[in-house]
Amino acid sequence: MVSFDFTYHRPSSIEEAVQLFASLQRQGKTPIYYSGGTEIITLSRLNLVFADAVIDIKHIPECQSFDISQNQLVLGTALTLTAIEETNAFPLLAKAASEIADRTARNQITLGGNICGQIFYRETVLPLLLVDSDIVIAGKSGVQQRPIHEVFQQSIQLQPGEFLVQVKMNAAYLTMPHVHMKRRKQGKVGYPLVTVSALKKGNELRTAFSGVCPFPFRSPKVEEMLNARHLPIDARIDYALQQLPEPILDDIEGSAEYRLFLLKNTLWDILTELEEAER
Repeated sequence: MVSFDFTYHRPSSIEEAVQLFASLQRQGKTPIYYSGGTEIITLSRLNLVFADAVIDIKHIPECQSFDISQNQLVLGTALTLTAIEETNAFPLLAKAASEIADRTARNQITLGGNICGQIFYRETVLPLLLVDSDIVIAGKSGVQQRPIHEVFQQSIQLQPGEFLVQVKMNAAYLTMPHVHMKRRKQGKVGYPLVTVSALKKGNELRTAFSGVCPFPFRSPKVEEMLNARHLPIDARIDYALQQLPEPILDDIEGSAEYRLFLLKNTLWDILTELEEAER
C-alpha cells in the first residue's frame, strides 16, 4: 500500500505535462512523471520514493508512438515491454524486453520507465547503446533530441521537470546479427547476475552489459579487446575483462568472482556464436 496521498494528473500533450510539472512545483508540491508505475509503486511502499502529485504521460501521443519511416525507428517511451516484444520491430530490443520480470509485470513496465529506473539493471538500455540511438527529451527548455551516449552516463541524466518522450534509431541496425544472453542463479527466476547484449556491424562487435557493475554500460576499451581478431578468443576475453569499469558487483545475488566467471563464459558463447555465423 502506498503510504502517502497524491493528486493525479493526465495531460494530453507534451506542453501540458511540462507546464503541469512547473505549476505543481510552484505550489510547493513534489510532482513525479508516471508511465508504467511498477517501480514507483514498489519503491513508495518501501518509503524510497515520495510524490504528492503524479503526472501520467501515457496519454501523450508522442509517448505512445511507433513508426518506421525514412530509415528510422521511433519508439514512444510509454510503450510497454510487452508491446515492444510483440511488435518485434527491433529484435535485439524485443529479446531484452522479453526477459525482464514476468509477463504480468511487462504488461505495465514501459520502455521509459525501465530506462529511468532506480533498480540498476535497466536492460532495455543495452540495445539502445549498441545502435547509438537518440533520446527525445521534453522539459522547460522545449523538446530536444540528443545522443544516448550524452544523456545516459551510468544512469539517465535528466534535469528537474524533464521526461523521456521517444527513442529513435537508424533502421539499418535492426537486422544486424545480434545475441542477447542473460545469466541468473536459477533458470528464469530472480534478478540476473550478468546480462550481455551484442551486435555485429560489419566486422565490428559491439557489446553492452548489465549486472556486472552497479550500472549498465558499453565500453569502447572492452570492445577494442574483443575485436582484436589477431588474438585467440580466450585471450581477447581475458584482455577485455581487464578493461571493465569498477566496481564489479559483489552482493547477495553473487560475488564479484562468480560474476566475472559467468561473464567470461557468456562472452565466449557470444563470440563463438557470432563469429561462426560469418562462416
